[in-house]
Amino acid sequence: MDTTERLIDATRELLWERGYVGTSPKAIQQRAGAGQGSMYHHFAGKPDLARAAIDRTATELRATAEETLSGPGTPLERVAAYLRRERTVLRGCPVGRLTQDPDVMADEALRAPVAETFAWLRERVAALLTEAGLPDPDATAATVVAVVQGGYVLARAAGDTTPFTDAIEGLIVLLGS
Repeated sequence: MDTTERLIDATRELLWERGYVGTSPKAIQQRAGAGQGSMYHHFAGKPDLARAAIDRTATELRATAEETLSGPGTPLERVAAYLRRERTVLRGCPVGRLTQDPDVMADEALRAPVAETFAWLRERVAALLTEAGLPDPDATAATVVAVVQGGYVLARAAGDTTPFTDAIEGLIVLLGS
C-alpha cells in the first residue's frame, strides 16, 4: 500500500475511534508509518486528508449498501437483507458517527460527503419501496435509515447488540417482509 493510501486508511480509523479533534497529524503519521513531509506532500493539511478519508468511508458504505440493495429477491427482501447485513454494531456506523462530531458538521467540506451518503441511501431505499408499492416511500425510507442509525446508538449505549437487532427486526415486521 502506498503512502497516500496508508495516510487515508489511518485517518479513517482515527476519525472513527477518536473524532476529528482527537485525530492529530502526528497520530495519523504514526498510524500510517509516514513522515510529516510525506503527509504534507500528498495533502494540503489535516482538513484535506480528513475529507479524503471521509470520502473513502462514504464511498465504501454506499458500495456495500448497493451490493445488498441490488441483490436477489423482491424489493422488500432486498431492504430486509440490507437491514440484516453483517455490521460491527458496537463500533457504530463510520459515517453516522461523524454526525456527532461538531468539527465535522461545522465544516461544509467535511459534512458534505456525510449528507450526500445519507441522501443517497434514502433515495436508493425509497426507489425499492416505490417498486414494492408501499405508500409514502420517501418517509418510509427516512425511517429505515433512522432505525439503523438509532439502532447503533441504542446498542452502543447498552453495550450489547440486542437493541440494534430488535429495532431492525421490528422494522422488518412493520414493512411486512
